[in-house]
Amino acid sequence: MSFQQGLSGLNASSKNLDVIGNNIANSATYGAKSSRAEFQDVYAGALNGAGANLVGIGTSLATVAQQFTQGNITTTESPMDLAINGGGFFQLSDGLNPVEYSRNGQFKVSRDGYIVNNNNLKLLGYPADGSGIVQPGLAQPLKLPTSGIAPKTTSEITTEFNLDSRAKVTAPDGGGIDMKSPKTYNNATSLTAYDAKGQDVAVTLYFQKGPTDPTDGSTTWNVFATANGTPFETDSEGAAIALDDSGNPTTPYTTITFPANGGSPIAPTTKINMDIPPGKNAQGADTLGIAGVQFDMLGATENGSGFAVTNLTQNGYAPGQLAGILIENSGIVMARYSNGQSKPAGQVELASFRNPQGLQPMGGNVWARTFASGEAVVGVPGDGNMGKLQSGALEESNVDLTAELVNMVTAQRAYQANAQTVKTQDQVLQTIVNLR
Repeated sequence: MSFQQGLSGLNASSKNLDVIGNNIANSATYGAKSSRAEFQDVYAGALNGAGANLVGIGTSLATVAQQFTQGNITTTESPMDLAINGGGFFQLSDGLNPVEYSRNGQFKVSRDGYIVNNNNLKLLGYPADGSGIVQPGLAQPLKLPTSGIAPKTTSEITTEFNLDSRAKVTAPDGGGIDMKSPKTYNNATSLTAYDAKGQDVAVTLYFQKGPTDPTDGSTTWNVFATANGTPFETDSEGAAIALDDSGNPTTPYTTITFPANGGSPIAPTTKINMDIPPGKNAQGADTLGIAGVQFDMLGATENGSGFAVTNLTQNGYAPGQLAGILIENSGIVMARYSNGQSKPAGQVELASFRNPQGLQPMGGNVWARTFASGEAVVGVPGDGNMGKLQSGALEESNVDLTAELVNMVTAQRAYQANAQTVKTQDQVLQTIVNLR
C-alpha cells in the first residue's frame, strides 16, 4: 500500500497554510505583496515512457508566486513617506552588498543626512549640483544638504503698472521733486532688492506726470528713485543727479513717454541699466551698491483708470537655512529654505523588472535581483513604465484578508481530507495484516 499521495497532500496543505499565514501576518505591512502557493501533480514514469493507466503518486509545491498588484495608498503625516502609484521599486543600498529593491516607502533622514529606511539602507537616486541642477547618471545614495543657501544679488527688476492718464500734472516748472510732499508726485511704489551680502535694499519709485507735448500729444512721466531713502546718484544714462539744498534730486532718474492715445510707452523701448547706490537699510546696516541691474518697464501702460501695480518682481534673495524637504511626483527632492527659496537636492531613481515574480524575497521589505527576474531597468518616476511618487503616503499590503481567511478554511479542509486518506490506507493495510 502507498501512503505517498496522502503524505504529499499533507505536506502541500501544510505549505499552503504557511503561505496563507504569512500573507495574513503581513496584511498590515506597508509595501508587502501577497504570495500564492502553486502545486503540480507527480507521476512515476514507466521504463519506456509508455503507459495509459498511470496513477499519480501525489502533489508537490511548484512555486510560491508573488502577486505584484498595486496596494491601496493611504496618506500619512510624514513628508518623508513615499508611495509608488504604478510600477517600479525603490532602490536601496548599504554600500557593500548588491542593490536591494522595495515597495515600502517608510523613509527617514539619518544622522549623516542620508534618506534611509528602517534597516538603515540608503535610498538611491541622482544628486544635484550647487545650482540645483539634477545630474543624471549612476545612481548613488541621496543626501540632503546641511548648509544654507547663499544670497543672490539682484540683477533683474521687472515692473508692470498703469499710470492714470486723467491725473493732474505735478511736475514743477523748475523740475525736481520733494520726496516728503505728495503734491510733487502722483504715485509711488516700492520693492526690496538684495546686495551681494544678501542685505535688503528698499528701492522706491516715484512717478511724476509732466505736461502734454503740444506737437504730438504725447505725455512724459518723470521717474525718481531712492535706495533706502537716499536718491540715486546717477540717472539711467549714467549722468550725475544733482540734489537741492533739501537733498531732493533736481532731475529724474529716467522718464517714460506715452503716445497721445495712451497704451504702451514709446520710450524707453528697451530695458534700462540701473545702478543702485549704497546706503543704510532699516536695520542700520551699510548696504552695498548694486551695479548693472536690468530694469524692465516695458509692461507699463497709461490709460484712463487708477494707478495699479500688477507686477513688481526682482530675482535676488537673502541667505537662508534649510527649513524642510518636499518630494514631488517626479521624484525631485526639493529643499525649502527659510528665505522662501527652494531648489532640487536630488531625484529618486526607480527600477523595474520584466519578471518581478523572479525577485527573491530577502525579508525586511526588500527583494534581491535574480537570473529569473532579469536585469533592472532604471528610470525616474513617471517615465515609461515607472509609476509616480506620492509624498506623505504609503502603499498598503495588497493582501485581501477576507480571501485569505476563506483560503485558510479550504486549506484546513484539504489537510483533513489528506489525513483521512492516510487513515484509510492504514485501515486497509491493517486488514491485510490481519488475514489468516
